[in-house]
Amino acid sequence: MLTRVSIRGRFVVLLAAFSFLLAVLFGYMAWRVAGTALESELEQRLVQVVGAVAKTNMEPDFYASFQPGDEDTDSYGAAQAKLDSLATHYVADAWILRPDGRSVVARESPDELPIGGPLRFLAPYTSEIRLAQRDGSSTSPIWYDNAGAPYKYGFASFGGLILAVQMPADLYEPLGRLQRALIFGSLFALGLSFLLGTFLAANIAYPLERLVRAAGRIQRGYLDRPVRLDRDDELGRLAEAMERMRKGVLERDEQLRLMLAQVAHEIRNPLGGLELFATAAIDAEDRTERKRLIDRVRGEVGALNRIINDFLAFARPTAVEMAAVDVRMPTREAVELATAQGRGHDARVELLLPREPLVARANPEQVKRVVLNLVQNAFSVSDRVVVRGLPVGGETLIAVADDGPGVPADQRERIFEPFVTDKEKGAGLGLAIVKRDMEAMDGRVEVGDAQESGVGTGAEFRVYFPGLEDPPREE
Repeated sequence: MLTRVSIRGRFVVLLAAFSFLLAVLFGYMAWRVAGTALESELEQRLVQVVGAVAKTNMEPDFYASFQPGDEDTDSYGAAQAKLDSLATHYVADAWILRPDGRSVVARESPDELPIGGPLRFLAPYTSEIRLAQRDGSSTSPIWYDNAGAPYKYGFASFGGLILAVQMPADLYEPLGRLQRALIFGSLFALGLSFLLGTFLAANIAYPLERLVRAAGRIQRGYLDRPVRLDRDDELGRLAEAMERMRKGVLERDEQLRLMLAQVAHEIRNPLGGLELFATAAIDAEDRTERKRLIDRVRGEVGALNRIINDFLAFARPTAVEMAAVDVRMPTREAVELATAQGRGHDARVELLLPREPLVARANPEQVKRVVLNLVQNAFSVSDRVVVRGLPVGGETLIAVADDGPGVPADQRERIFEPFVTDKEKGAGLGLAIVKRDMEAMDGRVEVGDAQESGVGTGAEFRVYFPGLEDPPREE
């Protein structure tokens, strides 16, 4: 089973781990650099001390003459005294030995270390002794006594003998202090990074948790509470996007509620007429009267069908396939269909289209639906409708004008909203569908006065389709 770790926890752990590892890495590098420098300096000092002692105070022939049994002689005592004089702050102990590692002169008593006795504590440094015999001097690696104090051996060759010196590696005490300081510094960095990580995580995770709760409310349908996050960063922009989403969902919810109410209202009227006319047709004995009533039933069914089609068109997704289209053809088809569905012989449409193609980037079916809705809307207020088309500034314009009462200036934006109508019949979706279809085709719709164009006395609806940069050649 996987354990869920919050973003806050991950952020704190990652920041703390990164800071701690970075502090340890840099601390180790600093310790290594300082250690290398101190060891180099210690070796140079040890070589200088051993070399100077071997050159100035040592007489090879004097020491080489000692044989086992000379430990009680005055000469051996003088040699021991000379080694004792080397025991200063820089030198802890000293010995004179042969290259095979056997003692010649030692500060220890003859019982502990006689002449010719093996210096077993120097046995691990045979290679360093040989190196000193060959090159004149050498040093051993650092070693520690029982008390943990660091030391180094230095070896110098003189007259076939070897001077061995034990020297305190006191220069490593600052290195030890540096090591402890780096350890405490790394632990301090770890604690500080935890505090900083907690603060930064709270600054990021808490707003995210608020947005998550807001998204949960929107998902459950609680849309009355706005999404607010007073920040100028990415989280603030995310909150603004969620607030726009909330308003969009709220608006869509409101539209759905209005649509359902409008559906119930609009369908109830035709259904009532259907019931009335069907009952009357059953009771009618006159054949002509029965036919008239059945025609009324068919009319109500047609009205009901148109209402359903309007709602389906409004609810249908608006993704379309765009292509280069001569909009004259779908415009003619829409006018013919609207005339056939119009108000009998009283309806009249004047179609003014140029002889040259009106090529636009559009979808022919939606062009037809847009023009059909505009012409039907014009028929609802006027018996005369003028449809014209022409290219305008790189776009293709189709305008539908009428002789109706026009649209007041303060209502020209609102009439494109769903379910907004001043007519007794209709769901108020025609112009909303027109606007949505035009936006889906990257076009636009506007309404103005027909008198401005000189083609009518009422309103004129103008739709603009995007043009083509390279229109096709006319065949």
